[in-house]
Amino acid sequence: MKSTVILTALLSMILLSCAKEAPKVKHKKTMHSSGEVLKNIQIVNTEDPVCHMNMPEYLKDTAEYHHQTYGFCSTFCKDEFVKKPQQYVKQ
Repeated sequence: MKSTVILTALLSMILLSCAKEAPKVKHKKTMHSSGEVLKNIQIVNTEDPVCHMNMPEYLKDTAEYHHQTYGFCSTFCKDEFVKKPQQYVKQ
């Protein structure tokens, strides 16, 4: 009985710690962007730092942080990044 409780507690802690690593972003149904894909912009990331979508074909918005331009799939992800950029920038 003790081993079942301990095993359940350990599994719960592992699942909760894994869930905190990657932010879960729910895109809004209506997002305010120009509606066009931005082209010929040099960005430092290959995937959206907030939701981890691939960037080249889905680049909808950009933001600058420490003199580098980051691309985003939506204005929603850009706004999340601007709130706490240090949380999303890989060191």
